[in-house]
Amino acid sequence: MTLEERKAAARKAAFARRKAAHEVGHRGAAGHLSEVLAGYRGVPVSGYLPIRTEIDPLPAMSEAAAHGLVGVPVIRGAGLPLVFSQWEPDCTLVDGPFGASVPAVERLITPEVLIVPLVAFSRAGGRLGYGGGFYDRTLEGLRAQRPTLAIGFAYAAQEADALPLEPTDQPLDMIVTEREVIEIVRSS
Repeated sequence: MTLEERKAAARKAAFARRKAAHEVGHRGAAGHLSEVLAGYRGVPVSGYLPIRTEIDPLPAMSEAAAHGLVGVPVIRGAGLPLVFSQWEPDCTLVDGPFGASVPAVERLITPEVLIVPLVAFSRAGGRLGYGGGFYDRTLEGLRAQRPTLAIGFAYAAQEADALPLEPTDQPLDMIVTEREVIEIVRSS
């Protein structure tokens, strides 16, 4: 089985786990994320506007917006890194690519903390996304400029023991679920 076939199989299984977790509903699912972000008040943050069965970071993003800039990703095109447009609670949104909404008025920011959506994660900081490489390219570019914290936000059910990863897959620094905060410790 090729790497792409292994990734496709891992995504299929993870989407099923995520859908089941989403259907259960998790009141206060963003509570731990709010606690983490409270330690970064005033630091530019990027969140995301959830689509399909993604866990909802909006309550934590709203709290963060009261203390600093919060952006959401904007896709400029295939093969390009993301840019981030400033988001505020109740701002006017328009349809963007891939079903994600974006602010109607674009005001670009450069985040230092990114809340990253995902399909599956491992406790070692591995992340399986949708396959477009947008966050991998973006994190690589941001990390080349300055320290950038990547926080995977997911349902606990999206955890996998091992993920089919490749060298270009950017690692997460932390994972936050509705149940816990997982700090990733890397050896130097």
